[in-house]
Amino acid sequence: MKKEEISRLFMQGIDCSQVVTGCFAEYMHMTEKDARKAAACFGGGMMCGETCGAVTGALMVIGTVYGHSKEGDQEQKNVMMQKVAEFKTLFGKKHPSCMCRELLGHDISKQGEMDKVLEKGLLFSLCPEIVADTIGILEEIL
Repeated sequence: MKKEEISRLFMQGIDCSQVVTGCFAEYMHMTEKDARKAAACFGGGMMCGETCGAVTGALMVIGTVYGHSKEGDQEQKNVMMQKVAEFKTLFGKKHPSCMCRELLGHDISKQGEMDKVLEKGLLFSLCPEIVADTIGILEEIL
């Protein structure tokens, strides 16, 4: 997915976590609507500048595809943990942090900080880049 398309989705109210999960909905055997709904509360670092929504979206995808669900299934849990570690390593090569506030340089949980993010254009420049990188990493490791 290209940055321009990601920016267009942002302008329509779709958050970073939703873009990532929506992009992999079919892969997760979900509708795009359900994948986006599951990720709806995770944009903007869980809406408080914590873990980047693109990252939480990626973890949802990895968990849905590789996650364990049976008691005592350590083998599948190990597969999932390996995929998470691989994702984090590759993400870390592209970005210095997985924390929204550190990536943006602004803590959007504080009043006025989101206005600064918007003024600097980060929501439509940096954030789409991070989402595109995240999608690319997932395409590589899934």
